[in-house]
Amino acid sequence: MGELLAGCGYFCVVLTIGAFGLGRLCRRKWKLAIFDPILIGAALVMLALWALDIPVERYQQACQPLSYLMTPATICLAIAFYERLRELRRHLPAVLIGVLGGTLSSLLSVWLICKGLGLSQTLTLSLLPKSITSAIGVVLSEQAGGVGALTTAVIIITGVVGNLAGPLLCRAFRLDDPISQGVAFGTASHVIGTSKAMELSPLAGAVSSLSLTLAGLITSVLFSFLF
Repeated sequence: MGELLAGCGYFCVVLTIGAFGLGRLCRRKWKLAIFDPILIGAALVMLALWALDIPVERYQQACQPLSYLMTPATICLAIAFYERLRELRRHLPAVLIGVLGGTLSSLLSVWLICKGLGLSQTLTLSLLPKSITSAIGVVLSEQAGGVGALTTAVIIITGVVGNLAGPLLCRAFRLDDPISQGVAFGTASHVIGTSKAMELSPLAGAVSSLSLTLAGLITSVLFSFLF
């Protein structure tokens, strides 16, 4: 049964979209942070693949049309940035400093933890790009000698955790300024965090879009020099 469904070119795509849609319905109904559409959708897809005995490789191959849309969808975040361009110009130096500090602290903390735990270089390279969008992080990881699948998983987990915990941390540390919120979400949890920043305010979403782009560029430059 699983082989038959996996052989249908549209089943896995419909499964993915349907699981995400159910996640959105859960979020609207209960309005709790734990009911994140991406988290719920991923759990439902994994459950379906396990129940139908569909190989992950077959699922990934069937979902290539959705994967191709990741990069254009990421680029579309520039619309929010363009709409707030004049306002962002005044805060550009602060945003640059914040993103640079956040990117360096992320890379350094991951490197120190990996060294402290005695992880191999392959695992370390796979975990380092955890806070940038997968369209950039997976390529950097594979070119440097990491495992692309592991990098993808870590990036998704980082984004979901940032999406869930970000608002709580903002309240805990009284981070009320939308510029600061945008830098934090975009630098720490890339596109998934940016979606949460857009829910907080349009300005926070615009800053987060800029921050995730800058974080990706800075990480790419550091990888090219170091690895």
